[in-house]
This record gives sequence, structure tokens and C-alpha cells, in this order.
Amino acid sequence: MDALEAIFTRRSIRRYTGEPVAADDVKTILEAGMNAPSANNRQPWHFIVVDEREKLNAIMEVHPYSRMLAEAPLAIVVCGDPAVSNFWQQDCAAATQNSLVAARALGLGTVWLGVYPDEQRAKSVAALFGVPDTIKAMCIIAVGHPAEHKGRVERYDAGKVHKNGW
Repeated sequence: MDALEAIFTRRSIRRYTGEPVAADDVKTILEAGMNAPSANNRQPWHFIVVDEREKLNAIMEVHPYSRMLAEAPLAIVVCGDPAVSNFWQQDCAAATQNSLVAARALGLGTVWLGVYPDEQRAKSVAALFGVPDTIKAMCIIAVGHPAEHKGRVERYDAGKVHKNGW
């Protein structure tokens, strides 16, 4: 699938077949994330790959919008290091988006689960995975083979485009 097709057809998938995600696909998703732009090329991100059922179930106990992890065979926790960059949130968001598009290009489904800036959620996720106090849990990506298929949605809104000023 080409890049534009992956971008235009990427949708939040919340139902999965449960089939494991191939290790090569996980590596490709992570490589895509790590190839995102970052301020001053500081690359403040860290990724926790979660494929143990007990850990996936534990996420559902601390994240109120993560019920799809009951079917998803994989989650990726995206974390950032504020000491490395003041722009860690933007950098981790770019890495997350690259990961989502890469997964779509591989025929996988994903959904972005926000963690930061909800302090309680971030602390709970960090505690679950032993994240050091100096690192912030930014978000979780549920990943799996989709058990639902959603079509492309046209979201272009010319009313939100301003030329040479507001």
C-alpha cells in the first residue's frame, strides 16, 4: 500500500482477530516511529512492546478507554524523555502517527489511546511497566489484525484553510 493510501484509509480499529502480530511487522512499526521528525533530532522517545496477555489485561484496569486490548494481541507504549527535549510531546506524537500509518500499510489495525497529560493515567501506566520517574508515558497504541473494516472518510475542510493569514 502506498503512503497516501495508508494515510487516507487509516482509521481507529477497536476489534481484532487475536492473531499474533509478526515480529518483523513490530520491528517495521517501531522503525517507522523512530524515523519521525524530532526537534533538533533529539529523538526523546522510548517504546515498550507489550504482548503478554497479563500485561495487556492490566492496561485495561488503569486505562478507561482500552477495552479493545481484550482482543488485541499487542500494544506499544510510547514514552518520552523531557530531559532530552522540551518538545518531547510533539516528537512522540509524530512517532506515534508514523507508527499508526506504518501499521496500516502492513494491513494491521491500530487505535491511539491517550495517556499524557492525564497525570493519574500516566502514573498508573508508568507504574505498570516500571517506567523511570524521569520518563513520561505519552500514549498506548493497540495493534492487531483487524476484525472490522472501515472505509475512507473524507475529512478535508476548506473552511479550515487560511492563506497568508487568518
